[in-house]
Amino acid sequence: MAQHQAEVLWQRAGQDFLDRRYSRKHVLKFDGGAEVSGSSSPHVVPVPYSDPAAVDPEEAFIAALSSCHMLWFLDLAARAGFRVDEYHDVAVGEMGKNEDGKAWVARVTLQPKVAFSGDTLPTPEQHERLHHAAHAECFIALSVKTEVLCQPRLD
Repeated sequence: MAQHQAEVLWQRAGQDFLDRRYSRKHVLKFDGGAEVSGSSSPHVVPVPYSDPAAVDPEEAFIAALSSCHMLWFLDLAARAGFRVDEYHDVAVGEMGKNEDGKAWVARVTLQPKVAFSGDTLPTPEQHERLHHAAHAECFIALSVKTEVLCQPRLD
């Protein structure tokens, strides 16, 4: 099986640390060379100890679910002969408490809007079936217990 790697690098950089007043900003490095600024969510750790401009783990999780779903959708649409011109998802994650009272990402709702072109356009039913099939194949969705909903925007 393929392995995927990411590096996470944080440095104290002279901060006291033991007083818990340290920056949570860090760097996420991916195996293809991309580097992204990471931080805790300002909803969890207040600014200035969190960086609202950086990607927090909750956002990265939601983006991973959305990206995986989209990639499967594009593949399945192409196999079915439907030309996709644009795919735009506004994915939303909702925090909740699990059975132990711990905070978790309880639900992620994908809200993709897809623009098709060409001689063969999917019916609304075919469009929804493509999303259902993409969800059933998504590696990330299959790896989590969070409820993942897909509500395609057909307007």
